[in-house]
Amino acid sequence: MAATRQLMFTCWQIRLPSVRAMSTVAIIPARGGSKGVPGKNLRPVGGVPLVARAVRTCLAATSIDDVFVSTDDSAIAEVARRAGAEVIERPAEIAGDTATSESALTHAIAVITERDRQPDVIAFVQCTSPFIDPGDLDRAVELIMTDRADSVLSAIETYEFLWRDADVSLPAGTGQVIGQNHDAAYRPLRQQRRPDFRETGAFYVMRTDGFLAHRHRFFGRTSVVAVSEFGSLEIDTVEQLQLADAICTGEQRQSRALPIDVDAVITDFDGVHTPDTAYIDAHGNELVEVSRSDGLGVERLRHAGLPFLILSKETNPVVLGRATKLGVEVRNAIEDKATALQKWLADIGVPPERAAYLGNDVNDLGPMSVVGWPIAVSDAHPQVLAAAKIVLTAAGGRGAVRELCDRVLASQP
Repeated sequence: MAATRQLMFTCWQIRLPSVRAMSTVAIIPARGGSKGVPGKNLRPVGGVPLVARAVRTCLAATSIDDVFVSTDDSAIAEVARRAGAEVIERPAEIAGDTATSESALTHAIAVITERDRQPDVIAFVQCTSPFIDPGDLDRAVELIMTDRADSVLSAIETYEFLWRDADVSLPAGTGQVIGQNHDAAYRPLRQQRRPDFRETGAFYVMRTDGFLAHRHRFFGRTSVVAVSEFGSLEIDTVEQLQLADAICTGEQRQSRALPIDVDAVITDFDGVHTPDTAYIDAHGNELVEVSRSDGLGVERLRHAGLPFLILSKETNPVVLGRATKLGVEVRNAIEDKATALQKWLADIGVPPERAAYLGNDVNDLGPMSVVGWPIAVSDAHPQVLAAAKIVLTAAGGRGAVRELCDRVLASQP
């Protein structure tokens, strides 16, 4: 019995080593320079800059702990921060046209380590693939975490018959060709073939220590995560950018009637109730253009009993005039819009998470950060688009307010 007690005491004294959970970080390289599509990483798809779309995708993946954007461009850095990423300033010597992604990853890992992070797994994610499924990223990370792979790439199944020049000294496609992934004398049906996999370039997931040892994204046991046709779309040309935006526009139109369930609506004025323009007469008086459709939407919202506020930095009496016409509350000549918004919501007893704010420019970022539903007009500033939970299909002064009102009313019982 004494021996048993002594053994129990000895076991109690033993300190088991602490086990640190494996950590995964996403690194998104985003240079400012782009020859094929100038300013590509800030170009909007569905109203959201490409870099912000990449950040949002990584944040939506349950397996990724932190998201970093490596960039040499201050505008990209600002949009990335607004979207929820940490920024790594990339040195000029690894930010040029000939710089490799591996050099950006190596530098980023060093900076992340200096910030007292210890990523076991890194997900290298490209801005140029706007339709990455967060679930695909999670599947790739799982392959690493469960020790089934050392490096993983996104790929799409292909049943294409590939051919290559027999004589590479001739101009491409001018001489004889040889089948590469098939026997030219045997033409099986698609369902009889085993697919090949085409690398999409959307993302690569790998063990951090393996990458640092090999300085390359492929090493050890390499696996693929098969993605959809949408997930495989990569933007390298203006035409591909237009195609991606057209896909998003179609999706937004289909979802236009989806309700927005809130108890109060707040909007900016210039660029929201009006196009982002003004008319000045010979006497210096400012005139603005407004939408009758917007006015009817606000009227219907007001009749439904939902509080509505116009919150503007403008001192022009036209703001007061429009609010009076609509029969809604107004706060104008406001410098600190976030504080004014919080006070108004407290006065009417609506929690901020139950409010929607519609904005278009950088002075709307403060109040947008307060509410549960930050919303942007379709032609908003890139930083506002990045901060928005919803981007409307309509532009400021062109039905955006009506679209918001209709979607709020759709949530009412």
